Amino acid sequence: MDFIIGGLAGVGAGFFSNPFDVIKTRMQLQGELRAKGHHAVYYKNIPHAMYTIVKHDGVIALQRGLAPALWFQLVVNGVRLGIYQQADNYGILRDEKHNTKFTNSFIVGCISGMCGGLVGSPLQLVKTQLMSYSSKKIAVGTQHGHPGMMHALTQIYMKNGLLGLWRGAHGMMLRNSVGSASQIAAFSVCKEWMDNNNMFQQSKYLSAFMASNIGAITKTLTLTPMDVIMTRLYNQAIDAQGRGLFYEGIWDCAQKITKTEGLLAFYKGVGPSYFRQAPHTVLLLVFWDMLKDLQKNFQTLKA
Repeated sequence: MDFIIGGLAGVGAGFFSNPFDVIKTRMQLQGELRAKGHHAVYYKNIPHAMYTIVKHDGVIALQRGLAPALWFQLVVNGVRLGIYQQADNYGILRDEKHNTKFTNSFIVGCISGMCGGLVGSPLQLVKTQLMSYSSKKIAVGTQHGHPGMMHALTQIYMKNGLLGLWRGAHGMMLRNSVGSASQIAAFSVCKEWMDNNNMFQQSKYLSAFMASNIGAITKTLTLTPMDVIMTRLYNQAIDAQGRGLFYEGIWDCAQKITKTEGLLAFYKGVGPSYFRQAPHTVLLLVFWDMLKDLQKNFQTLKA
């Protein structure tokens, strides 16, 4: 049940944050392996990116990749929040006074995030390629032209086999482990501190709302560099053997970005990334809290 609750919380949050994910993906691919000032800038900021996408591709393009995005949220958050909750149920995350152990929470968040990233990697691969696809006038990165999720999964499998669906998974696993650990640990510790000090207790879920905002900021700052690398690994063109034409792996990608685009390139799309993470983290963790409370109430009534 913990895995189902985590997955449903992710789906609820994913629907509202998807447009910012589309913008983030486009901005992360803009100017790929080119020095600043030597490439076209189609997406200047969030409002300009929204206007540009709607103008050339229509309003519906802001929800491009929604199907794999929601399946991804269901799978990844079902796994990572489910594992985290199981660890909490077995007493791994708390001391004798029932307070959260930050180190244990961070480590379990890291492991659960990595597991979720591994399981959900094919969906993230397809989601990235669908989100990057656009009109030629505003195209950035490799354009894959998949008409939909199932077509993309089928084509990748037919061309590159089962392992092809997990291309770039190492980037996703590292990205998700860092993001998950920082998000969950920051949320758990901050919410507990607020509850123990009687802060933001006017509403049952107000402390969860405030703590999840802190979790969003923490996650955005720690996650974005690895998110840029993951997007590049997933979206790059490949050869007949399924090997990337631009990057051999995480380290090679990081080196090439640093050399051609500079260190600030690792924070491309940080604005839409935050505006995606903020509502997504808030909705995800508040939904998670609410669903856990519903589960407890149901178990109490059943007993």
